[in-house]
Amino acid sequence: MHSGISTSNFSFYDLNRKVKSKDPNLIFEGWQPKNERIAILSPHDDDALLGAGYLLLYALAAGAQAHVQIFCNGCAGYSRPDQKDKIVEIRKAESLNAYKKLGLKEANITRFDYPDFGLRGFIGLFLPKNEKGTTSRTIYALRKIKPTRMIIPNEYREHLDHEAASCIGAYDGPQVGDPILVDIGEPFRIKTYLKYSIWGDFSPEDSLVNNRPVNLRGNIAIVADEEVEKKIQTCVMEFKSQKEIIRGLFEEREKRKVNERYLELYLKFDPRPRLAYEPYRKVIEAIDKSSNF
Repeated sequence: MHSGISTSNFSFYDLNRKVKSKDPNLIFEGWQPKNERIAILSPHDDDALLGAGYLLLYALAAGAQAHVQIFCNGCAGYSRPDQKDKIVEIRKAESLNAYKKLGLKEANITRFDYPDFGLRGFIGLFLPKNEKGTTSRTIYALRKIKPTRMIIPNEYREHLDHEAASCIGAYDGPQVGDPILVDIGEPFRIKTYLKYSIWGDFSPEDSLVNNRPVNLRGNIAIVADEEVEKKIQTCVMEFKSQKEIIRGLFEEREKRKVNERYLELYLKFDPRPRLAYEPYRKVIEAIDKSSNF
């Protein structure tokens, strides 16, 4: 039990297999709560809460470790001109209050402080003037906490910073387990990768590959009791400087309601898929068999 929320408040759905379970092994194979460390990459300070809040609460309730890594500093998040020079510090305090209210330890929040709308320009190991880019900082931070599961933002037509943070997670995540850059931490393999949506739909690629209707682009759902949704909304309200934006988000979140419960969608994916040669071999064999030479 954590913050009044227990694991019984949640159910897991695999939308490819059309099955549900109270057991998170449905989406996290080999789940061992006391040994699990969830790392959620958050482009801006409120994104992990808005898009993966149910998963965060479940992890805490199950006794797993949860970490949030915030990439951008919130410098563009002011709704009044007088906030412009103070908004970074305001949002830093607001996000700390929000995640602590959720039950997350301050030590489990990492900030990279890249400028809003500019994260893409920092991607890579080194920048043009030989400054360090996101790669070494991200790999160092991840190897330090050794996450078993990585949760990254949806990159498909959401926000420039979301796209960049998704790219960082999908490409640097697997490299956390590679025997490279060993001076910045011992390699550690991440078992599972999920994408979460803040407000936009996922790419149709996975639905097409797995023969789902293209309006079912996510392949994993977490469905939670109303108590969980109320907890998330209470935490999000700590972002007082964002109240004009939050109002619209709360209205949008009502669309999540299903059978008096609320759903949170994910896309499970393989960040480093291997090329399958078998279909190609079969085609080549069939062509050779029917050919005259």
